[in-house]
Amino acid sequence: MKLFKLILLCFFLIYHVKADTIYDLIKIPNLEIYNIKTENKLRYLYAKRPFTIGIDNNIKCYKSSKRDLDQKYRIIKNNLNRYPKNFLKKINLKYIVLCEDLSISGVNTAGIPDNKLKTLILDIKFDEKYFERVIHHEVFHIINDSFKNIFNEKTWSSFNPVNFNYAKCSTCTKKLGLDTNSKPKGFITEYSESTASEDMAEVFSHLMHGSLPLKIDPILQKKIEFIKFNILKIDKNFIL
Repeated sequence: MKLFKLILLCFFLIYHVKADTIYDLIKIPNLEIYNIKTENKLRYLYAKRPFTIGIDNNIKCYKSSKRDLDQKYRIIKNNLNRYPKNFLKKINLKYIVLCEDLSISGVNTAGIPDNKLKTLILDIKFDEKYFERVIHHEVFHIINDSFKNIFNEKTWSSFNPVNFNYAKCSTCTKKLGLDTNSKPKGFITEYSESTASEDMAEVFSHLMHGSLPLKIDPILQKKIEFIKFNILKIDKNFIL
């Protein structure tokens, strides 16, 4: 009986040490390890209980069932396996947090990237129609935040028609549609028209997902070439 109690005590001590270590690394409470033994060294974590984070406690996310976690993990892992270990190290991404009903300031979002904490939070219940593409969209924000000097927004904006202006922020506009435009006219989705960084992320995600429109106009072609050229500056061996 004493031996059993000792083993049980050790288990709880190890559990709390792991939980504390995770929190110290990425500042998100109530997480547990889902899988840390991956080829590209990504660490997958999940919300054991709901968590609230952010300076104003404005970021919220909730726990998922094991069934949903297992199902979406396979999809997420298959997509993130496109990124080699060395590339992930360069862009500063190490931790993937899985939860559902992710929101920031009450607005639902597919993901929240933080390159400083090497973390990407993903809402595993985001719209199935766009889910895989959105994974790459959010990874691009990690890339962009880590290499602002490479992905220059003024250069990008110069590709657009002279009379076009982006919104001040992605939530400052009603242009939120994620359907791929069959006739892009420079913008691959309606959401691409929100801000330069979202436009870049949409082009990158379509490239990674292999879902570019059949007809590509000259403006979109320049944007595609810009993304490809600059990604190779980060890693000349990366495959888009």
